[in-house]
Amino acid sequence: MQIEGIVLRGRGFDPVEGRVVVEDGEIVAVEETTTDSDDIVCPAFVNAHTHLGDSIAKEAGSGLSLDELVAPPDGLKHRLLRAATDAEKITAMRRSLRFMQRSGTTATVEFREGGADGVRAIRRALDGLDVDAVVLGRETVAAMHESDGFGASGARDADFTSERAATREAGKPFGIHAGERDPTDLTPALDLDPTFLVHVVHPEPDHLDRIEREGVPVVVCPRSNLVTGVGTPPIADLLDRTSVALGTDNVMLNSPSMFREMEFAAKVGGVDARDVLRMATVAGADLVGLDCGVIEPGRPAKLLVLDGDSDNLAGVRDPVRAVVRRAGVDDVQRVVL
Repeated sequence: MQIEGIVLRGRGFDPVEGRVVVEDGEIVAVEETTTDSDDIVCPAFVNAHTHLGDSIAKEAGSGLSLDELVAPPDGLKHRLLRAATDAEKITAMRRSLRFMQRSGTTATVEFREGGADGVRAIRRALDGLDVDAVVLGRETVAAMHESDGFGASGARDADFTSERAATREAGKPFGIHAGERDPTDLTPALDLDPTFLVHVVHPEPDHLDRIEREGVPVVVCPRSNLVTGVGTPPIADLLDRTSVALGTDNVMLNSPSMFREMEFAAKVGGVDARDVLRMATVAGADLVGLDCGVIEPGRPAKLLVLDGDSDNLAGVRDPVRAVVRRAGVDDVQRVVL
């Protein structure tokens, strides 16, 4: 299989006219050559932070604070999740996953509520789809053993020392929400030696120094942070210190569209489009050890092809900026997963 167009090659997303040659699901060559195609070929996205169970309650909770919306155990989302049947949750998650697949997301890092049963539910929702999921169980060590790791709600909610020890012993990733409402839970979260932090909206200088010194990656979710009224993360400052990935967070509050998240991050965060595309692809893959997010020989062919001659994209001068700041689901020509 050969896919022609403007190829965003390598970790620098260098635009080259040419083609990607794929054999048996692997990229075997990226060739520079003249083509007749206006398509833009970029890596498929990695959504580095989702709560897909919340697909049962899209746009619920208008006007509520962050704690009223999502704080365990009695925030709105937790009450709604307890009230929903397994079949309802599986159907809702599957519909969100189908949308993610259609819009070019190859993988997601999912914080999965509901203990071990919740982990099994999303595995059922994923059945037959081409989206990979790194599922991080929550609430119990049993959920961690059932899943790919542990996703902690935050150091202000509980002491996760024993869960962190069990996750480390199992050799699995440990992610934790931190610095979302204010900076007070960042130090205890960092004390747990996490694989990565999520949100980090309110870091103080000593937190940034420690994140850099200890090499802790961060996942930012700026649309979610704005909706819940906690502010927006200092993306540029974080990029100066560590690897930063991008996630869409809670489906109750935001669609799991990486196009929307990239545009918002680029325009509100004031960061370069290449940095944002890296956040939406290879940075998320590196976060949890996935082999995707970049177009180069030897990599799996996880590709998103955009119609560069669509009414929205025709005439673009900078294809990387176009993917990040302008493109949308309607521009998707083909998804290769």
